[in-house]
Amino acid sequence: MKSFNVPVQYRSPMVSAIKQNRKAADKMKKDYSPTLLESGTLQIILARHFGFCYGVENAIEIAFRAIEEQPGKRIFLLSEMIHNPGVNADLQSLGVQFIMDTSGNMLLDWNELTAADIVIIPAFGTTLEMEQKLRNKGIEPTLYETTCPFVEKVWNRAEKIGQEGYTVIVHGKPKHEETRATFSHSKAHTPTVVVKDMTEAELLAKYITGELPGEQFYTDFKNQYSEGFDVTHDLQRIGVVNQTTMLASETQAIADYLKQVIIAHYKTPADKISDRFAETRDTLCYATMDNQGAVQGMLEHEADFALVIGGYNSSNTSHLVELCELKLPTYYIKDEACLISGTEISHFDMHTHTEVVTNNYIPNARPLKVMITSGASCPDALVERVMERLALLTGNNSELRVID
Repeated sequence: MKSFNVPVQYRSPMVSAIKQNRKAADKMKKDYSPTLLESGTLQIILARHFGFCYGVENAIEIAFRAIEEQPGKRIFLLSEMIHNPGVNADLQSLGVQFIMDTSGNMLLDWNELTAADIVIIPAFGTTLEMEQKLRNKGIEPTLYETTCPFVEKVWNRAEKIGQEGYTVIVHGKPKHEETRATFSHSKAHTPTVVVKDMTEAELLAKYITGELPGEQFYTDFKNQYSEGFDVTHDLQRIGVVNQTTMLASETQAIADYLKQVIIAHYKTPADKISDRFAETRDTLCYATMDNQGAVQGMLEHEADFALVIGGYNSSNTSHLVELCELKLPTYYIKDEACLISGTEISHFDMHTHTEVVTNNYIPNARPLKVMITSGASCPDALVERVMERLALLTGNNSELRVID
């Protein structure tokens, strides 16, 4: 796989060595068992896969190259390039300005932009409408486009099945930048509707079978369907794609469920299922699946608690938290400063969407066993700093070493 020129401050010699050794021993990436590290009475259970993915490293390289190649020019990011506060802050410190926040709210007057400005498309991609809006300003949006190739793969798959006459069901968070972009690209070719979870998929199924009156669909899925969507016609042939950072198992469960609904409703023979349902397993992001699979492998071990590192608005990180929370106390942190002391930790509560402080998070038992992973937008250097901070707070001053 291609290597990228990522600023040195995001690298970690220790983590890089661990990843390289694991890769050499497991080239096919079939081993999801964690790496075990030790420092005195502290034992760290580190996920097999974590941190920067291909799409994130690609985006970082392009953004920093734009700054280097365009001295003196105003450079803007359409919105956060990736969901990592540290990386975004670094770009802002170099003069890059954000046009919108992650919800699409304007942070500056659109009329301030000129044809002489550089606008970078974030890794999540953007809508066709926004691309045209930039071109109308005389700005070419693809000059420094950082859209993840795996997001583009989803767009291409949606276009292909749309051209074959299928309606596209997008599994994603309706307000997320990537889902908004995928919805825009898909609806340019075919009727499209977004479902955020299995509950909405089950609701959609009732319109496939006619269990619910068609007119109610437009209320239940308000702002989640393409213009001109005909609920009586457009759900007869479907295919499912996803926001690449969703829980891969949930996307597959939704696809499998809707496939069975189609089979049962239309009494479709197994050898004729493609007449009604498009197979789209190939839109699941490899990094999302690897990171989630690595968490499952990590959870086969026993530990006192888990730390999941990433931006608090990071979709892929939130799903790693969800997996860990099923088994043990889990703290969602953005950096090492969240480990305030040996007794206090600041972390994000996904259920209340607030940052909270928990006391006495470290138990007295020794050895202390802590699981650690991070989202796809989290630098390896940050993971190393969290591990070192944890060792310091637990009175372990020896270097972390891999347990054979």
